[in-house]
Amino acid sequence: MLTPKILRFTKGRFNVTLEELYALIGPDMKAVDSVIRNRLYSEVVLVRQVAEYIISSGGKRMRPALVLLAAGALGYQGKRHQEMAAVVEFIHTATLLHDDVVDESSLRRGRNTANAMFGNAASVLVGDFLYSRAFQMMVEVGDMRIMRVLSDATNVIAEGEVLQLMNCHDADVDEARYLQVIRFKTAKLFEAAAQLGAILGQATPEVERALTAYGMHLGTAFQLVDDVLDYSGDEGDTGKHLGDDLAEGKPTLPLIHVMLHGTPEQAACVRRAIEEGGRDDFAAVLDAIRASGALEHTRQQAAKEAEAAREAIQCLRDSNYKKALLQLTLFAVERNH
Repeated sequence: MLTPKILRFTKGRFNVTLEELYALIGPDMKAVDSVIRNRLYSEVVLVRQVAEYIISSGGKRMRPALVLLAAGALGYQGKRHQEMAAVVEFIHTATLLHDDVVDESSLRRGRNTANAMFGNAASVLVGDFLYSRAFQMMVEVGDMRIMRVLSDATNVIAEGEVLQLMNCHDADVDEARYLQVIRFKTAKLFEAAAQLGAILGQATPEVERALTAYGMHLGTAFQLVDDVLDYSGDEGDTGKHLGDDLAEGKPTLPLIHVMLHGTPEQAACVRRAIEEGGRDDFAAVLDAIRASGALEHTRQQAAKEAEAAREAIQCLRDSNYKKALLQLTLFAVERNH
């Protein structure tokens, strides 16, 4: 279940599959898969069906991989990182279930969303089941610091969801407000995953802060590229419809850039599209994005975040785990899916 799809990405001299990046943690990923299957069990059949549907639908598995790689970089030898990686995946999956209901999405990872298959009510309630199961697993570990990191992260993610909802159809959202949503909604779980690996590996406060910063910058870069792909990706690769963000009235960085640096006509077109939502103006908005260099600007911002992530972990001793963490920053910004 947790084995990632074979994804190849190339830019310059960098040419590697995500599967190859995860080679170091292959046995651990299989163990996480086993934990997830065991912990998904419920006597309520619909809970099992919905949870397994979304978790088995593929994905890059970067968040659980971060727990494993960060712990490995610090020489951790136990098994708790497998449990914690599963917890992180449950939290992430719960957010996906809720996101798709809020966004009224019908396609994710090239398949129908769970809410399209099972209905909104089932998706929300099974998302709640996954959250509560994650907290059961946290308590079993019996480490107050781990519980604090994960509970704080879950709370911040929920705040990020509300912030994003408040920003929808608001064409006056600036880059700072946009980045706050990213930090809360997406980057926070990346940050928590890397920090969990540091805690399990008994890192010094300096190294724990470094890995936490790494996760935050990596997650921000990842989301920035996701926002680029919403206007430039191939639907066969991304597994979702192009222009979904625009249809929902989300003011992401490419749109903010057009309103700041495009012609008055382009800015007015984007403003109207954000405020009204839908796809009627998608072609015109796409032309404005391309003409203004908005995608290039957003990718440059993602590259800066990735570089900050790499700088953050220079304090780690050299190892294959550190190398994999560095390579993940390249994947985050150079992917096309």
